[in-house]
Amino acid sequence: MNNLLVMPMAIPVLAGILLIFLRPYVKAQRWISFFVMIANIGISIYLLNWIQTDGVQRLDFGGWQPPFGILFVADSFSVILVLTTSIVTAICLLYAFSSVEKSYENMFFYSFVNFLVAGVNGSFLTGDLFNLYVCFEVMLLASYVLIALGGRKVQLRESMKYLVINILSSWFFLIAIAYLYGTLGTLNMAHLSERIAESGQTPLLTVISIVFLTVFALKSGLLLYFWLPGSYSVPATAVSALFGALLTKVGIYVMIRTFTLLFYHEQQITHLLIGILAGLTLIGGSIGAIAYKDIRQIVAYNVIIAVGFILVGLAVATPEALEGSIYYLMHDMIVKAILFLLAGTMIIVTGETRIDYMSGLIRNYPLFGWIFFIVMLSLAGVPPLSGFIGKVLVGQGAVNSGSYILLALAFISSIFVLYSLLRVFLNCFWGETIISEEDEIPMKKGWLIPCVLLTAGTVILGLAAEPLAIYVQDAANTLMNPQIYIDAVLND
Repeated sequence: MNNLLVMPMAIPVLAGILLIFLRPYVKAQRWISFFVMIANIGISIYLLNWIQTDGVQRLDFGGWQPPFGILFVADSFSVILVLTTSIVTAICLLYAFSSVEKSYENMFFYSFVNFLVAGVNGSFLTGDLFNLYVCFEVMLLASYVLIALGGRKVQLRESMKYLVINILSSWFFLIAIAYLYGTLGTLNMAHLSERIAESGQTPLLTVISIVFLTVFALKSGLLLYFWLPGSYSVPATAVSALFGALLTKVGIYVMIRTFTLLFYHEQQITHLLIGILAGLTLIGGSIGAIAYKDIRQIVAYNVIIAVGFILVGLAVATPEALEGSIYYLMHDMIVKAILFLLAGTMIIVTGETRIDYMSGLIRNYPLFGWIFFIVMLSLAGVPPLSGFIGKVLVGQGAVNSGSYILLALAFISSIFVLYSLLRVFLNCFWGETIISEEDEIPMKKGWLIPCVLLTAGTVILGLAAEPLAIYVQDAANTLMNPQIYIDAVLND
């Protein structure tokens, strides 16, 4: 039964390879990809409940016992993110069916979406650092293709920037892994945690941890986000939604995992630095969100604000704050996906990218307008929508730890989020419509239904906070008590 742990990665890889041979059959590619995500959803739900019953699970590849072999480890934190990834990707695929050009679909679009998801899920589930690097590279190689599909000049410029930054960060990642292996003689995360606890986090290990922090900051957009707004603005709308929902979250996940399992002994250095970076990210993201009038840039800077907010929970490092970060991760994966879909659809129906060139859209597309309004409230943290729970818990953790500056920055950034999106709503949806009846582009069901589903997701996530609490609390408890993870991996 432990073989189920590899399925969220293995099934998309196998599907991606199969779809290469089904290039002429676009409809088959679409529905195979969609049902792969549905299968992953079912497997993730089963794994989540299994973990609640029997504790953290592991799968040893080839029968090699830890710490010598490759392994996957499933705890509540990783499986929650695998589940959310699968749900978001399934809905984004529905949007892609109606929006992605046939030329993209014939260039193995669905294969690379499957490879992207395989890399993301592998990153969440792997139990050793080298295979984390491998899964990162699988994810990034797929993203290099997806960001460049289309061949426009602006895509070439932004994809080159994206490529160079990620190659550089991967190089630093390998260096950090090499130094850590040279120092401790292992790359199994549980074994690393045990050895660091035995020897103490020496100054050399603290320096290595800061190199890891730099790598993950580049991957997630923590302060080092200069590449992100352009890179997330140029691909097809469905691809932008996947990038905004998934890619930065992998960097955040690995940062949380690393600094709760490995490098948690010198919090006055590492976690203080994370707090400073998170605060600066909140400030920079907030300024960017209100400075631009290009709707794609506004949405991209909202991604950056969320990165800072989630990592406030890690910097504070209390059980409540980590619970809040996990809730907010789930919320943000859903809401950022829908925000990119909404922005892309607005550009399609108006032919404009700047918000001062759009007006009165709610007269032409009333349901679409109210969806945007609900998403805006969710991002601002209005109850009972999904953003509220995470904000309250992170705020409670910040108060309990006395981190009042981070608390202030986190909640001031929420005001900037609300202002940036309210400005879009008032400019683009109210006033006189700029689209005449003759020029009105019909709103396709394939555009609207995914937006409705994701909006329902943010409502359900808010209303179902109590049933979800057992999984989130278990995830936070495992993060706060590394011995639980170590015992599950190293002890039979």
